[in-house]
Amino acid sequence: MLTRRNRIQILLVTAILLFAWGAAWGEESLRYADLGAFKLENGAIIHKCRLAYRILGKLNPQKSNAILIPTWLAGTTQELIDLGIVGPGKVIDSSKYYIIAVDSFGNGVSSSPSNSAIQPDRAFPQFSIRDMVTAQHVLLTQHLNIQHVHAVIGMSMGGMQAFQWMVLHPDFMDKVIPIAGSPWMTSNDLLLLSAELSIIENVQSCKGGHSAMKALAPMHTLLLWTPRFRVAATKPASVPEFLSDLENSFLKYNPTDWAWQVKAIMTHDILKKFDESPERAAKAVHAETLIILNTQDQIIYPEPAKTFARLLKTEMAELTGDCGHLAFLCESDRLRTLVDGFLIRDSRIPVKE
Repeated sequence: MLTRRNRIQILLVTAILLFAWGAAWGEESLRYADLGAFKLENGAIIHKCRLAYRILGKLNPQKSNAILIPTWLAGTTQELIDLGIVGPGKVIDSSKYYIIAVDSFGNGVSSSPSNSAIQPDRAFPQFSIRDMVTAQHVLLTQHLNIQHVHAVIGMSMGGMQAFQWMVLHPDFMDKVIPIAGSPWMTSNDLLLLSAELSIIENVQSCKGGHSAMKALAPMHTLLLWTPRFRVAATKPASVPEFLSDLENSFLKYNPTDWAWQVKAIMTHDILKKFDESPERAAKAVHAETLIILNTQDQIIYPEPAKTFARLLKTEMAELTGDCGHLAFLCESDRLRTLVDGFLIRDSRIPVKE
C-alpha cells in the first residue's frame, strides 16, 4: 500500500515530468490576443505583443462567475490544467466558473525573449509584474469584453500578480486569493533571486543556455521543498539519478525567459504607488481577500503576506506541510476546500444543488 508520502512523491515526480514535457490535454484551447505595440511602465515597448490564454467553463447568465488565473514563474496555462489547478472538480472548478487562465509575459508562450522575432533574447524589453497585470486588464476589457470578474487567483508569481490586481484595479473583482505569493520583496527573497540570476548569466556566458539551466536546477529545486521532505523522499544513493532527471527537465526552459521573469519579481512591490506605506496600500483594497501562505516556504518569505493580511483585517490560511513552496500541490485537497468555500460565500453565483 502506498503511504501518503509515497503518493506525494509520485505527484511531484509527475509534476517535474509535466513541467519538462507538457501534455496534450487542453492544448486545443490555447488562444492569442494581439496587443500591438504594448507600452511598459518603464517606457519600453513590446512590439507585436501577444498574450496567450485559455478559457475553461461557461459564463453564467449573470456574467458573475468569471475568474482570472495568471501563471507562476516559468509556468504555463497548460500546466495549470495538467497539475489539477483548473478543470472540472479541480482546485478552481470549471464546472462552476468561467476561468480565464493567462500565460504571463516571459513564459515562452506569451511574448517572451525566446519567441520574439523583432526583439529576440536580450533585446527583449524588461517587463514588470505590474505590466503583466496591465496586459491582462487589456485582454479582459478590450478583447474579451469582460468588465468585472468574480475573482483573481494566483500562485507564487501568480500570487504576486493577484496582489497587484488588488491595488491597481481595486473594483474590478469581488475577491482576490493570492497563494504562496508576496505583496513585496524582502532582502531574503532578493538574495535568492540574485543568486539565480548570477548562475544563469555567468554560466550562460561561458557554456551556453542549456548548461545555465542545468546549473540552476539543483539550487532552485533545493529550495522548493523542505529538507525534511527531500531527505525522506530521495535516498542518498538515488541522488545522481534524481539530479540527472532534474537537470534534463530544466532544459525545457529558456534562460533569458527565466531571467526576465526573475527580474520582474525582484522589482515587484505593491507599495510603490503608496509612498511605501503598507497602511495606505491596504486602504486602497476593495475586494474581499483570502491570503494563503506556506509556513515552510523557502522560496517566498511569507511574513509580508501575513503583515498585509493583518492590515487588511482579512482571512488568512496557512499550508503547513513539508512540501514548502509547493504545498499548494501537495495539499491540493485542503486548498480546494479553502478556495471553493471562499468563492461561494456571500456570492452572487448560484450554488448548484
